[in-house]
Amino acid sequence: MVEKEKPTAAFIISLISGIFIILGGFATIVMMGTWGWMMGRMMHGWFMPRIFVWIGFFGLISGIIVVISALMLNFKPENHVAWGTLILLFSVLSIFGGAGGFAVGLILGVIGGILALTWKPKQ
Repeated sequence: MVEKEKPTAAFIISLISGIFIILGGFATIVMMGTWGWMMGRMMHGWFMPRIFVWIGFFGLISGIIVVISALMLNFKPENHVAWGTLILLFSVLSIFGGAGGFAVGLILGVIGGILALTWKPKQ
């Protein structure tokens, strides 16, 4: 049985990035939901707590897409350009939801996405 070469560094870095982005989105949801509950709905204005909760959901979705793309990068490395593009795109977009995974998720996602895009299998 011949084992295929895989972009392991890009996979691990992107997976860690996705976990940080998910944690950042979850932290945004928890903090804004708690602050809206503690201070009352009108303390922040009508829509502020709800808007930040939706922003947190965007961070969660971005992190989940990064994790799924990293897993697919490991299982189907022949499509490394598509998975690297998704990792890079949603890592950068995660800055709008959950502060890019405490900025660590954003940085690791950009590095992992670039590694996935530039990976070449040995011939």
